[in-house]
This record gives sequence, C-alpha cells and structure tokens, in this order.
Amino acid sequence: MTAELTLTNVLTRKKESFEPVVPGQVSLYVCGPTVQDYMHIGHAKTYIAFDVIVRYLRYRGLRVRYVQNITDVGHLLDSGEDRILKGAARDRVQPMQVVETYMREYFADMDALGVGRPDISPRASGHIPEQIEMIKTLIASGHAYEVNGSVYFDVSAFPEYGKLSGRRVEEAEAGAREAVREEKRNPEDFALWKNAPPEHILKWPSPWGWGYPGWHIECSAMATKYLGETFDIHGGGRENMFPHNECEIAQAEAATGKPFARYWLLTGSLTLDGVKMSKSLGNVVRIKDAVAKNRPEAIRYFMLSAHYAGPIDYSDAALEASTRGWERIAGAYSAARQWLDRDKTVDGGPQTTEAGAEVAQAVTDLRARFIEAMGDDFNAPVALTVVQDLARLSNTLINANEPPARADVAACVALFDELAGGVLGILPKTAETGSGSAEREAGLINLLIEMRKDARARKDFAASDRIRDQLKALGVVLEDGKAGTTWKFGD
Repeated sequence: MTAELTLTNVLTRKKESFEPVVPGQVSLYVCGPTVQDYMHIGHAKTYIAFDVIVRYLRYRGLRVRYVQNITDVGHLLDSGEDRILKGAARDRVQPMQVVETYMREYFADMDALGVGRPDISPRASGHIPEQIEMIKTLIASGHAYEVNGSVYFDVSAFPEYGKLSGRRVEEAEAGAREAVREEKRNPEDFALWKNAPPEHILKWPSPWGWGYPGWHIECSAMATKYLGETFDIHGGGRENMFPHNECEIAQAEAATGKPFARYWLLTGSLTLDGVKMSKSLGNVVRIKDAVAKNRPEAIRYFMLSAHYAGPIDYSDAALEASTRGWERIAGAYSAARQWLDRDKTVDGGPQTTEAGAEVAQAVTDLRARFIEAMGDDFNAPVALTVVQDLARLSNTLINANEPPARADVAACVALFDELAGGVLGILPKTAETGSGSAEREAGLINLLIEMRKDARARKDFAASDRIRDQLKALGVVLEDGKAGTTWKFGD
C-alpha cells in the first residue's frame, strides 16, 4: 500500500507524514486504565479509537507492537492518596482484590466492544525495579532529589517541561503543589517515589526506604522497556496531557537524553448530554450498562462518527441516530450474505467467478476512498460514509429486477468484511448460544423462511403470518424485498 499516512502530531501542532523509527514497524504506547472502579463510556471512546488505529496500521501491512499499561499502584489523588487504596477502602477489600476485580471488568468491557487486546499489558506493580532504576538515573543526573524517603523530579532542571501542552510550570496541578509543599524545592515538582508509612499496604523496598512509585514514572519506565528509548506513537486521552503526559516526557528524556515519543495522538473529550461526566454529579455511564442497552457495534459506530481527536456528546438521541446509521450497514451486509447463502439454482444470478467491470471498478474506488480517509489522520467519520456508499451499492445489486452475478455480490461482501469488519469493527456479530453455533442458528431461521415462502405460495397466509410473528417474538425480524426475504435481530 503506497498511499500516504499523515498524523496530526500534538507535540509539534502540525500534520506530518508518518515515518516510523524502523521501516515497516510501528511502536505504540497508550496510557491504560487505573483499575479501581468500573470503566465508563468516556474510556470507551479512547480505546475504540486506538483499536481502529491499530487495525488500520496492520491493514496497511505494518507490523505493530501495541503496549497499553495497567495502573495498579501510584495514581495519586490531589490529596496524595493512592486511587487503588481509596477503591479498597470503598469496597472494604484488599487493594489487589480491587485491582484483579476491575482489571477483569475492564477487559470484559473491551471484549464486548470488540476492542482487541494490546500485545503487551504491563502492570505498574510488576515493573517496580525498572521504575527505581530510572529514578536512580534521574537523581544521578541532577534531575531529581530525595527528601525524607521521597523522591521528586526537579522541573527547573528540565527547561522543555510544558512543550506538549504549552502550559507553564506555574500552572501545575494544584494538588501536586499543595499536598507535599513543605518538602519540595519547587511547588511544581512532582513525585517519582513516595515514602510509605508503616501501615501502607502497597509498598516496596528501595534505596530511599520502603515506598511506592508516583503515577507518571510507570509509563516512562514501561514504554521505554518495551518500545525503546525513542518510539513512534504515544496515545491517550487529552485530559491526561497535563500533567501526566508532560511528566512522562520530562522523566524519560531527562533519563535517556533522547526524544521520547515522536508522534503524540490524543483523543478528545466525551460529555454526557452536554455535561462532563462526574461521579459527584451522578452522570457517569458505565460501559457494561451501555452495552446492556445497545448493540456494541452501534456504540463503536457512534464513537467513530466523530474524529478521534475531537469531542463528542453522548446522549440517548445521538446513540439512536448512530444505531440507525449502523443498521443500514448491518442490514445491507446481512442481506448480501443471506443472498449468497441461498440456493444458487433458484435465486442466484450468472455464475461468474469475477465481478463485472462496473462493480469491480466501484469496489476499487470505494477501497481507495476508504484508504485515503483513514490515511488522513485516521478520519473514521469519512471512512464510515464510504461504507454507507458500499451498503447502497450492495442493496442496489440484490434488489435489482434482474438477479446480479454472484461474483458482484460476493465482491461487496468481501469489501464489507475487509473495511467495516477488519478495520472499523462494526459488522454485526451473532454470539454462540447454548443450543449451537451462529451458523446453525442462521440455518434454522432460513429454514423457517423457506417454510413461510412455501405457505405463501399455497396461499396459506395464516401459517405464513404465524411463522413471521413467532420469529418476531423470538427477536428475529423478517423483511420482504425484491431479492426475497431477509432477517435481522430486533430489539
């Protein structure tokens, strides 16, 4: 694939051609979750976006190493309290019980949304030695200092601090400035290592005594361990750009003397009915609750309807509109698949092995438009319009007065699988049931459709209506059209 790939680099504030450190390979690090509670729909926006980015990079033939951390220690609140310990106190369990519970919930949420697992999911608590070694290097180079068993990064020793966000050091997070003001040289300095009191459960031995790492150091240590001192892309949510991402850069570059990540891609915010989600406001929508009410593929469609770097407002009305858009694609895909599955001698068109010139050209043009859209800073909203055009082409073929060539329909189905399925991950899925596989389920439904067709041919409309109504009661909706009867799962 020779089409250019350009990215809007938050670090340089410019759109740039993507040139990986190692030709043909991509090293990608994305800030993962702090696993102290259930994930909310805002997390889904970020991880769906990077799932599609990884899918597209691999679609282009690039070899991707995708690293996404799990924060299970060290994410400090403004008060200086560890989020994991706060979760443990809330649930009245051990801290590692909190971690194991919500880490499993996180991956279950991602699986439900069709988000692929990262190649490596390192945990902060499993990389304490690497963090300690980086801190020792920073102390030796004069970028950090120890006070009373805690270690702080000296922001004044790194003049480029703020180059990602453009913020001045005086704007440092209030909690980071006030919680330990009395022992820091400068209010804006941030913790690399915290001294742990005797009753503190999450603690490890270090050259400075028993303690635990600060939040930011884990990402610098794990990213460089698995991707190298300089790697290609760093991703995450824009809300963590300052101070977290800014601190990552300072630590890593001060320790190695080399550039950290070359391209920074940050996702925009998600609001709920125009208001930022907040537990204090009680307006947080958990991923598991959203998936229980909506098709996961429709949620993906909704998230991809806005550019990854831009904001999006989550509401019932917006999700309903996206669901209708997704259903047009899913319906066209299912109809084409069902058309191909029918008896070739009855419903099939000309039995050619290659698509006709007109359809072949249309498929080629659609693929080229899709690649161009995704190559322009992963513009998924435009890519979705291409898939909608594919749905129109497919519907036109199977609803024509004359049966189309099977190769023409097959070419559309293959492009659906390639683009909507392989890259965007929005094709409808039928989960396996206790009675058998999805294929067996579809076969039984098609058998009932044939029985209904025979009943209508005999003018036994009572039997025909009974089959339709009983299928509807089971959640299967029949749709009659020129190409015959197709089906889909309803609400």
